[in-house]
Amino acid sequence: MKEIRLTNKVKKTFQGNSKGVSLIEALVALGLLGIIAVAFLVGMATASKAMIIADERATAESLARSQMEYVKNLDYDYNDLQSYEQVDEPSPTHPGYFISVVADSLHDTDKGIQMIKVTVSHGGEGVITLEDYKVDR
Repeated sequence: MKEIRLTNKVKKTFQGNSKGVSLIEALVALGLLGIIAVAFLVGMATASKAMIIADERATAESLARSQMEYVKNLDYDYNDLQSYEQVDEPSPTHPGYFISVVADSLHDTDKGIQMIKVTVSHGGEGVITLEDYKVDR
């Protein structure tokens, strides 16, 4: 008999006075879980958007540098700057990207130096613009 009473006392001590989880406790727990889940999802969406923007900029920079090197390697043309220029040409390797090249002579008479400006756009917005000089060597 003593053994049964001792077991019941130990059981009551560990069990406490609560009979179960109240509705308020369950709602508070669900509310906290919801807040944590929303914060996590917002963080994931922000990180995803940042990765998309970084990828777009890296692709645009690669295209702009490639186009700039192409123009700089062409023969120097004193008479016809339009031979370098192009307006919103679609990229052959990256769909959705467009490349524009503008060439300007720095002096009234061409003295062997021109400014080349390459702009890459994606989705109708300019992503990156590179400026460099083309020199007759």
